[in-house]
Amino acid sequence: MGNTRYGEWRVVGFMPTATIIDVRRQGDGSVQGDGDGWVFDADGQRYWGRHGAAGLLLTAATDDGVAVLLQHRAIWSHQGGTWGLPGGARDSHETVEQAAVREAFEEAGISGDELDVVDAVVTHSASSGWTYTTVLAQAASLLATTPNGESTELRWVPIAKVAELPLHPGLAAAWPGLVDRLG
Repeated sequence: MGNTRYGEWRVVGFMPTATIIDVRRQGDGSVQGDGDGWVFDADGQRYWGRHGAAGLLLTAATDDGVAVLLQHRAIWSHQGGTWGLPGGARDSHETVEQAAVREAFEEAGISGDELDVVDAVVTHSASSGWTYTTVLAQAASLLATTPNGESTELRWVPIAKVAELPLHPGLAAAWPGLVDRLG
């Protein structure tokens, strides 16, 4: 079956596990939502995001040090019940920074105007060419958040306490290197 476009809908994947996503053509000709879908490696591993994925590691200074914004993933989501970064699939027209900021807005209600992107690092890559990029950003203060259906909770967590949570396996593997980058 592959990828087939039906009007404003596209079927992504192969039966019987195809995913139907809503795609919208933008004024500049780009397609919003064309990144949604699984990428499968030869070893059977699957990764969300046809063009890779990105997450936002947002930090803010507190009286006691630095906190990071974490998302408690909805149980129905991939690796549900774990703590991770707001993030998700990158659309074909987006940079990793744009994707991470868009996902943070969708999942946490955080506007790109409220943060400064300072770095981006590929924290996972697969043999298929799929990558997950963690985008590091800073906020001037602990921003208010609004969770969507992909989150059971959003929480500002002191850096020293992050590793105590049941982390998404990708974040758990990348966390020591990310802490080093945060200084």
